[in-house]
Amino acid sequence: MNQILNIDFKKNIDANPSTDNCIQPSSTIVQKNFIRKSFNIQFIISIIAIIIFSSCYIIYKYNLSKVEHLSDKLISNYNLSKLYSNYTSSNESTSNYQNPIIGIIEIPIINIYYPIFNDLNDNLLKVSPCKFYGEMPLDLNSTGNLCIAAHNYDNQYFFSNISKLSPNDKIFIYNNNGIKFCYYVFQNYEVEYNDISPIYPTSSDSLELTLITCNNFNNNRIIVKAKAEGS
Repeated sequence: MNQILNIDFKKNIDANPSTDNCIQPSSTIVQKNFIRKSFNIQFIISIIAIIIFSSCYIIYKYNLSKVEHLSDKLISNYNLSKLYSNYTSSNESTSNYQNPIIGIIEIPIINIYYPIFNDLNDNLLKVSPCKFYGEMPLDLNSTGNLCIAAHNYDNQYFFSNISKLSPNDKIFIYNNNGIKFCYYVFQNYEVEYNDISPIYPTSSDSLELTLITCNNFNNNRIIVKAKAEGS
């Protein structure tokens, strides 16, 4: 009798195995497959996003390098035109020529060396700094405030780093007559985008320089003011 009971008990265990040995239900398999597919899709999307971002960055850097190369060509052409104009200064056909470049700005501490356009518009600003207000000084006895504007690309180009200038840092301006003006920074601050007060000199008898660019984070204007040596 006991043997029969034992045999029946074993049959029941074999017919009803424990949950540890049971086959996973189909819903669990479907869920795992869904998670795996979702992960694969997210991975593919991430790779595509990285490729797109990298491509945009490469194009951006390439365009900036083209602009920088164009600025270098302008410097070369500017120097060549100065030599030519000096050689032909007595030629009547060149006497009425107006150079679109009024000089050069150099800021050694932030590695800036660019021609300065006499006019200001969106196309010229993409190439080099532009005169925003005032006039290029003619000699060391000149007065007034020359304002120069340029883009801020948040890198090493144009006026991207003028916010790093400190008091007494030097800025050099060269006019078309070859005269070099040395300015010393005395102010570095920000104003709202519609504030035009920086265009005015701090005194009527001083020779000043004002650099203007954008703060891309708050839409303000970064202003650097400098005075010529002796002003």
